[in-house]
Amino acid sequence: MYGFTTTLSGTTFDEAIARTTAALKAEGFGILSDIDVQKAMKEKLGAEMRPYRILGACNPPLAHQAVQAVPDIGLLLPCNVIVREESPGHVVVGFLDPQTMVGLVGQPEVRVVADAAEERLRRACIGLGGSAIRNV
Repeated sequence: MYGFTTTLSGTTFDEAIARTTAALKAEGFGILSDIDVQKAMKEKLGAEMRPYRILGACNPPLAHQAVQAVPDIGLLLPCNVIVREESPGHVVVGFLDPQTMVGLVGQPEVRVVADAAEERLRRACIGLGGSAIRNV
């Protein structure tokens, strides 16, 4: 498993972005990057797709702790969060499971950071009030 998702019903894509950003902020995460995949695919390939964004979420104290433990861990940062419209009024919000870092890095110091980040991200996911969390 590499992440977990929830589905928001009866909401617009823009509302889902705002709610996700607020839920992350409540858990100490800021958004470092915001990639509009729908726009990029249209511009680069002429391909049409539903709204899809990748938010690069960062909790500075946790990121600092991880970089201090393993300087090259920046290759695995920030924590990616996707917001994608599945159908009108149904938006999936997915969170990368920070435990993925532990498996890739294999350093015990990273487990402490991953545990704290996962706890916060799961609370943000639950705080969105969508359907049950599903592991992916």
